[in-house]
Amino acid sequence: MDFLTSDKLYGLIQGAYVIAGICFIAALAGLSKHETARRGNQAGIVGMAIALVATILLALREQQLIAEIEELTALVGDDENLGRGVWITLLLILVPIAIGAVIGAQKAKTVEMTGMPELIALLHSFVGLAAVLVGFNTYLAAPQELDAAHGVEIFLGVFIGAVTFTGSIVANLKLSAKMKSAPVVLPARHWLNLAVIVISLVLMIWFMNSAGGSEFIGAVPLIVMTALALFLGFHLVAAIGGGDMPVVVSMLNSYSGWAAAAAGFMLGNNLLIIVGALVGSSGAILSYIMCKAMNRSFVSVIAGGFGSDGGSTGEARDYGEHREVMADEAADILAGASTVVITPGYGMAVAQAQYPVAELTRKLQEKGVEVRFGIHPVAGRLPGHMNVLLAEAKVPYDIVLEMDEINDDLPNTDVVLVIGANDTVNPAAIEEPDSPIAGMPVLEVWNAKEVIIFKRSMATGYAGVQNPLFFKENSRMLFGDAKDRVEAILKALD
Repeated sequence: MDFLTSDKLYGLIQGAYVIAGICFIAALAGLSKHETARRGNQAGIVGMAIALVATILLALREQQLIAEIEELTALVGDDENLGRGVWITLLLILVPIAIGAVIGAQKAKTVEMTGMPELIALLHSFVGLAAVLVGFNTYLAAPQELDAAHGVEIFLGVFIGAVTFTGSIVANLKLSAKMKSAPVVLPARHWLNLAVIVISLVLMIWFMNSAGGSEFIGAVPLIVMTALALFLGFHLVAAIGGGDMPVVVSMLNSYSGWAAAAAGFMLGNNLLIIVGALVGSSGAILSYIMCKAMNRSFVSVIAGGFGSDGGSTGEARDYGEHREVMADEAADILAGASTVVITPGYGMAVAQAQYPVAELTRKLQEKGVEVRFGIHPVAGRLPGHMNVLLAEAKVPYDIVLEMDEINDDLPNTDVVLVIGANDTVNPAAIEEPDSPIAGMPVLEVWNAKEVIIFKRSMATGYAGVQNPLFFKENSRMLFGDAKDRVEAILKALD
């Protein structure tokens, strides 16, 4: 057991933390491009494995040091108890890890890509809950020894964790359709949020002044603040409409990072601070980029839709009659085209149509048709959702283009296939100033010569806004399951 308490082991642990931190930075760098995303994930896995082993050793080291101190002060009388304490600690660590690994592996194998956004939101809630539990445990372990600075760390860690926990739960419920995507608008909701923050600041001052005093007195402001923060997390996300939910998932990712960093400060764990800061800052940057892509105010979204009335639908309008097309007709149109652009959306993910879409791409290319994909930054329910699906189906990276890269080419495109997309191709964002999505940059597919829209019905998209694209003269609707319709087109092309 002497090795556990040696300075050499402690140095190795700190060195391992540095290596793990570098791996996490490499993971973020790798995830910035399609071609290096797999390597980025692998770097993250290696970093986490190193961090996990190092943290287990650190926990055993601390347990051994505590046991030796207790022996010296006659609280423990023999070496047998020293060893037993270390083995018990190891057991208490490995059993939860094993249980979590089994559950995580099962989820990873069974979750569909359509369920990934809500799963990620749920995982964010676990990080928030962990920060809350760490905060309370840190306080209850030694409330009399708490100083003001450490009190601030605990208070902010619990606050951020509680907001992340309930906010992520609401996001999960909305994304899984267990809760309506329409905003939940309470009277004077922004004043209510402000009141919660002001009261929490007062409670923090109370908590700091109670440092070193009675355990009960210090726990009161912490418990009251936790209840308020849980409500705030629920209210902030519940007040945001479904159209902004991809930004919310990214925002909660940032919150979970800051919650992890706060837990790192409470535990004195440098790696947790570094990882939390990386996740928090990268999530915030991604949220800002997505808000810019949607012409949304970053501050407005994180403040629970501040500056909007919370409405999710625009004024009902009569756009005329839509026209339909059959699969064999669509096949003839595609066979006679020189250029085709495919714009996928969440409907493609729901139908799991990415594989027949990839096959359609290959078949059209064999016929000499130029095929490219146009991806909106917030297509789907998760940043990069469509890119992952297409990569999974082995669609070449070089023909998958972002909105800004493809929009200028759409007027020279013969046919656009809109497969399961709705809000991201809605001309109301440009043509109707009173629309809830007004100002949001969209894929301007209506500028192509012909547009074929794959949809199950004429229902509105996730934002609850009717799409005038469906009624334009150069647009035709191909109704049915996207996977079945694409497969029918493939059959007709043979």
